[in-house]
Amino acid sequence: MATQKKKTVKTTGHEWDGIKEYNNPLPRWWVWVFILCIIYSVGYAFVYPTWPGSAGAAKESKEGEAWSQYSQLDDELKAAKAAQQVYNDKIAVMSAEQIVNDPALKTFAVAAGKAQFALSCSQCHGAGGAGASGYPNLLDDEWLWGGKLDDIIYTITHGIRSFDDDDTRDNTMMAYGDDEMLSKEEIDDVVRFVKVLSKQAKPTASSERGAVIFAENCASCHGEKGEGMHEMGAPALNNRIWLYGGDGETLLKTVTSGRAGHMPAFSAKLDENEIKKLAVYVQSLSGGE
Repeated sequence: MATQKKKTVKTTGHEWDGIKEYNNPLPRWWVWVFILCIIYSVGYAFVYPTWPGSAGAAKESKEGEAWSQYSQLDDELKAAKAAQQVYNDKIAVMSAEQIVNDPALKTFAVAAGKAQFALSCSQCHGAGGAGASGYPNLLDDEWLWGGKLDDIIYTITHGIRSFDDDDTRDNTMMAYGDDEMLSKEEIDDVVRFVKVLSKQAKPTASSERGAVIFAENCASCHGEKGEGMHEMGAPALNNRIWLYGGDGETLLKTVTSGRAGHMPAFSAKLDENEIKKLAVYVQSLSGGE
């Protein structure tokens, strides 16, 4: 019986700890396909309209100018701006209320305002407008200075306690403790009364004393029943919506040291049209007032 000849396997000659490296070349057909793909890709790169001077890049557009991806993008952007200009021209001569009452214009204003909000407002109010401690939540129906469109436009335009706008909104939450206007015991009583107003605590002797102090010192801004006043930018205290927090420790700090947040005036950064669109978007988050 004839013996089968054992096939020898070529190796590269390298060996590590008894492990040899085989020398198995790639199939010849695969190598040729790989080489052809390289040749094709090089030719394609020169023919495709990306390289200056190539046949593709020298191709002329309908206007007779040299075509490129950049010129195509520029043409598309110009067309988009021209389409938007139709809406912007209408917005320029319309009030915010009129814009909201026009479904097509409102849709455009909300979309444009959302983009502007991401650029100018989300850093403080959050990407979705939920706010944070010291930065108002724009998703609810509580407004410090009013939630009507004109109110929102004024706030965006002139800011709140802005350093560079003489018409900025301004008010003062006094530091009753730091300025020694109230004693620590009196502040404790006021805080207790505020917690009763916001239905976080039941009435006590302390809250009754706090009610008297509140009427003498706080009601002129926050209202007799803690309902707040837009004219003063004073928040309502009879609910559980808080700008800085409604727990006892935070309330003590607020009454003791006061609060004075800032919002920049956007009159120098945004034009009138952009502010209108931004106001329409902000109001759409909660429905306004």
